[in-house]
Amino acid sequence: MRADVVAAGPLDETFLAARTAPAQVRMLVELRLSAWGLAGMRDDVTLIASELVSNAVVHTPDGGVIRVRFTRVACGVLLAVWDSSDGRPTIKRPLEAVAGDAAPDAAALDRGHDDGTGGRGLPIVEALASACGVTPTEPSGKWVWAQCAV
Repeated sequence: MRADVVAAGPLDETFLAARTAPAQVRMLVELRLSAWGLAGMRDDVTLIASELVSNAVVHTPDGGVIRVRFTRVACGVLLAVWDSSDGRPTIKRPLEAVAGDAAPDAAALDRGHDDGTGGRGLPIVEALASACGVTPTEPSGKWVWAQCAV
């Protein structure tokens, strides 16, 4: 089978829930979009992929896996990311910048550090996607998905 034919099919892959997963998924999504003749959607869809995969990685226990499905649908594309957590995604209100607030935080590099800036990717997904949502799975976990229209 020709490589370009394989690349043009849907993506359904399992990834180690590691910091490298978002970049891997972005690359595969970009290749699929090009193969489908939808390269013009690249920026929005790869940003959505980064947000959804990053969230899945954060909420998956060490050594766990996430699953990514990316398909061409009649009106555009559908990206879904599964993780084993039962926790529902939460949206935080935007931070308000105040002059002089920015200061170095040495703890920001520590794994698990919460500086209060997380949880703002979902508004980006909502703004870029034509539809998005969460579908719980049994016995645990969830699919977080976003659809983008052509």
